[in-house]
Amino acid sequence: MNTMIKNRVPHIILLYWVIKIVSTTLGETGADMFSMTLNLGYGATIGIFMSFFLILLTVKLLLKGYHPWVYWLTFTASAIVGTAMSDFIDRTLGFGYALGAAILTAMLLLILALWYKKERSINVEYITKPAAEVFYWAAFLIANTLGTAAGDFFADNLGLGFMKSAVLISVVLVVVALLHYFTKVSNIILFWVAFVLTRPFGATFGDFLTKPVQKGGINIGTIGSTAVICVILFFAIAKENKLERER
Repeated sequence: MNTMIKNRVPHIILLYWVIKIVSTTLGETGADMFSMTLNLGYGATIGIFMSFFLILLTVKLLLKGYHPWVYWLTFTASAIVGTAMSDFIDRTLGFGYALGAAILTAMLLLILALWYKKERSINVEYITKPAAEVFYWAAFLIANTLGTAAGDFFADNLGLGFMKSAVLISVVLVVVALLHYFTKVSNIILFWVAFVLTRPFGATFGDFLTKPVQKGGINIGTIGSTAVICVILFFAIAKENKLERER
């Protein structure tokens, strides 16, 4: 009988970041499609995709090991609900992007602190216990919500627009990558910085695809953009699934 303890989460390699960015872009376009284009509103969109997220997370926790399709479907659900939650906090509740981002940052730090206190680690690349994975996904959900608020803050409050915001975030991500490869800065700290920043990158790129030209976008629309991104995400996850079977 095989008693080897299996890792429950993916390896953090380049393909991980590619899929993550595609998934978070889908989170932006998908949430906007349901909440605005289909007129469901933020509340209904949050309810629908929070339900999907919790159902998929339950399945994920019941499985042993890492299963790319279940993992990334769970992640994508968290990205969509995170976008809708951010918009609800910032716009419907009227907190604004800056205050919303500050509140979400405090919530993320609190979850990470509780995770570390309970598990004595916040290692995101090697998790073997469902209990630790609950903290993992709670942190991811808040980080995805935070990333949306941060992206909107860059684009709107700072007046950078979608493309300039994406370029600025790209530069910071390159700096994070250089710190990872050429310094001894904690990989865990760098991961969380990169994780949060790739979310506004996806959000601003998603807005660039969907918003009207007069607002700095290219007006593909939420439905068309979401369909295209779903296809890209399908092939990216299929590639990850193939690599996982070969390991």
